[in-house]
Parts: sequence; structure tokens; C-alpha cells
Amino acid sequence: MTPILCAIFLFGLSSLATAANFTQVFESNELDYEWPSEASRTQALEDGTFEPENIKPLNMAVNGTSIFLCLKKYNNIPATLVSLPTSSASSAPPKLTPFPSWHMHEYGNCDKIEEATGLEVDSVGRLWVLDSGSENCNAKLWIFNLSNNHTELIHRFPYQKLMHDLVLDETPNGTLAYIARWYQENFVVFSLERNKSWIVDTPRFKVLSFALSPNNEKEPRQLYLSKYNSKYLYSLSVATLRNGTLTANPQVIERWTAFNSYRMLMDNHGILYAAFLCRNYTSLWNTSQPAFVEQRFHEEPGLLIGRIGKGRPFTFALGQNGTIWIVVVDEGRQPKYRFLKVAVSENSYNFEDSRKRSSLRIPTTAKSHQLFTIIDIYFKVLSVVLLGLIMFRLLLKLKRQITLSQNTSEAQQMSIFRDAAPMEGQYKTVNDVQAITTPPSAILLIVNPRSAGKRKAKPRTFKKSEEAPRAPVENDGGPGQREPPCDDVAPAPSKSPCGEDATTSESAMSENLAMSTMYSDLGCNGE
Repeated sequence: MTPILCAIFLFGLSSLATAANFTQVFESNELDYEWPSEASRTQALEDGTFEPENIKPLNMAVNGTSIFLCLKKYNNIPATLVSLPTSSASSAPPKLTPFPSWHMHEYGNCDKIEEATGLEVDSVGRLWVLDSGSENCNAKLWIFNLSNNHTELIHRFPYQKLMHDLVLDETPNGTLAYIARWYQENFVVFSLERNKSWIVDTPRFKVLSFALSPNNEKEPRQLYLSKYNSKYLYSLSVATLRNGTLTANPQVIERWTAFNSYRMLMDNHGILYAAFLCRNYTSLWNTSQPAFVEQRFHEEPGLLIGRIGKGRPFTFALGQNGTIWIVVVDEGRQPKYRFLKVAVSENSYNFEDSRKRSSLRIPTTAKSHQLFTIIDIYFKVLSVVLLGLIMFRLLLKLKRQITLSQNTSEAQQMSIFRDAAPMEGQYKTVNDVQAITTPPSAILLIVNPRSAGKRKAKPRTFKKSEEAPRAPVENDGGPGQREPPCDDVAPAPSKSPCGEDATTSESAMSENLAMSTMYSDLGCNGE
């Protein structure tokens, strides 16, 4: 097996190794609320305060039999924090119920939920909700007791908007929340016991999303960070954050294959999951591996990423018993919304030991879209290889044509020189002047544009003399000074056909073709 085919085969195996056996729970072309009455829904549709096509899940949390969603805020989205059950009698998703109730949602009211953006459920069954506020109200942090849906705490931040993501660091000494804000070179730390928040500066580092490693007595807990407009993954020891530091410098670990990891999640086995802006796949990394190895977790071939949500087609959350839920939003196909889940418990991984790499177990049956993805990868790789071979053969063929053209031109000129030797009766006298009478081959030499480029041939005339003139020659400079033949492959753009600017060298043509091939392969987009 050739090295290229071997690489393709191994690449295909790696894709198989990361195939997760997802189960589809819900699917629908449209999501809707559980309205207080049909009249209220009809009124909202008529006055434009509700448009079902603009519902877009952006963040997600799961607790027991309930799924919580944050929806993208538009003027025609009346409630941005909703819940729905994890199971239903039909495949169509149940109605979205505003949480904790309809009257708790009002944009522009500082005492209500205005724009829910981040979600997390702690170990004792409390729902933490980031609220970005509005133009009139500062951002807030809500904590709800899920046993009775009562509000336990509302913390008001001293700034507006930009709230994005949070993770919870629960310790015996208290609970801290690490909160990311869009496009800011800092993040927020909130202490539940002190009901106090403060900003930690990250110079030249715009935090985009977080993930937190599991509690482990053997290793210090790490906060993983993604950076805005970057492929790199960073980490930071939470020990410094617990000690109240006000400045942090995250350290680079490695880089993903795509920019802008807007959502990350770490499960209890140290598997880090990531979704990327404007990409049709999610990735994972097993942090127990000795080196960073990115693998595909879920991919949607043909996924259309639309305007709504600014390129965030996935959201996911960790449920009970190691189950991961994922919501897929496809702007170009039906069904538009799909709710999937997959069990990734400890038995789903093959741990050789705590220091060796592990990978997802291959399911006994693969779904059709996974098979389609693998075939698509094979065809893409084969297409690149075949294109390279075709271009290489074209370059070789072009080189042979140029060489053959040059050899043919030299052979023709040598033939002309032989035919142009002096012959008896070659000259005759007209009005006491001897004029040249040349054979056809010599005439070709005079009018041939190959030799006319540098030196214009003129007929020679001689006075009466007994001395016979020499036969016309191309160049009087002696042996080795013959003018090189003009290149017939590419005509001159402006000057004489055999001028200096008209000659296109073999190396220049090869370089131009190679550059054209390179940009064709790159797509000229720089990625």
C-alpha cells in the first residue's frame, strides 16, 4: 500500500473511532411556547411580538427530567428562558414553557428576566442563570431552587449586557462562578457565600468560553479557556482564582482545527467537548492523553449555518448518568431543530491505564450520516491527490513540448544554413550591378521573423568585380553567436514576435502554473 493510501486509510479509521451513537429524541420544523391561552398567542402573532421562525436555542442545561434553554433575544421573542421535558409520547418536541413563569419575563424591567444567556445546574439542584439585562438595566445573576422553582438569589452586576457563559467551581469552602463576557479582556468571578463579584483581568486575552476539569485529588483543578478569534486552547489553575487574584495569564495548551470555540463542556471523565462558530461539527479531547489529540464528536454533513445566532448551530449540556444532550439548528433543511442524546459513561471509554490515551468505543452499528461523512472525507482526500497528479503530468507534458519546439527550430535553421551555400550562376548583372539571386531556402532565411528580431536582413549589391561575394549568413559574430530561436509557445504581448520581451522562459511558465495550482488548492481564502 502506498504512503498516500495508507494515510487515507488511517484517517478513515480515526473518523470511525470517534463516531458516537446518538439517539434522536425530538425533531421539529418549528418550536412554540406553551401560551396562557390561544387568544394570547393569536394576539402576539398579529402584533409582531412573536415570530416562531426566530426561536434559536443558544445555551442549554439538563436536570433530571427537565431541559432548560436560553433563546436568542429578539423583539419578537417574548421569553428567553424556557423548559421542556426530556421525553414525550411523540417525536415532536413538547411546547416551550417560560421558566419559572410567564410573568417573570419582561424586557426593560430590571426586576424581571430580560435576556437569559448562560445556564448551569449545581450539585444540589439549583439553576444558575446569566441575564444580560437591557439598555436600562444592569446584568444580573439569578439562582433558582429547582425543587420549588423559587428564586433564592438575584445578584446585580455594575455593568450592562455582554454576559455569555459560566461554569461553577464547587468546593467544601464555598461555590465560585466564573463568567465570560463577549469581547472583554477580563472575566468575572462571583462568590455565592459572600454574594460578591469582581473582575479578573486577562491582558490581551478576550475570553470567549469556559470549561472546568473534574475535581481530582491527584491533580489541581484547571479552568480551560478559549480566546476570541483564535484556534488556541488555554488553561489556568483555579487555585489562583480561589485566592482572589485580580490578574490572570492563561497558558497555551494546543490549538483546535477551527477558530472561536464558543461553547465548551467537560464531563466527569475529563473529556473536553467544543463547538465552533460557523462550523458543522463538534470536537473532543481526552485530557488524560499524554498529548493533545482532537477528535470529531458529532458532525452534520450539509448543515447550513444561517444568520440567526451568528453561526452557532450547536448547543450541548451534560445530563445525569453521563448523558450528553445536543441541540442542532439547521437553517436550510427540515427538520430545522433536532434534539439528540448519547451516553458517554465510563464504559464508553477504553482506559488502558490513567496515563495512556483512550478513545470512544466504536459502535456496532453506524448511522447513515456517519457513513456518509467517512465517504465524503475519502473523496475529498482522493480528489486532492488526483488533482496533484494531473497537474504534475501537465507540467511534464508542457516541458516536453517546449523542449521539442526548441529542438525543431534549431534543426530547421541548420538545414537553412546548409542550403544557403554559394552556387554557380547565383548572381547576375543588371545595369552594371550584381543582384543576389538566392534559392528558396535562402529567401526564407531573409524573411523569417526569427532572425529579423535582432538584425534586419538587407539584400547585398556589388559593383562589377571578379570577386564573388560571400553567401548571406545570419550573424557575422563567428561560431557560437547564433541567435536563439524565438519561443512559439507564448506570443509576445507588445513587441516584435522575436523581441526580448516576447520570450517566455520554461521556468517562468512552470512557476506561473504552479502558483495557479496552489491558489486553486487553497481556494484563495487563506484558510
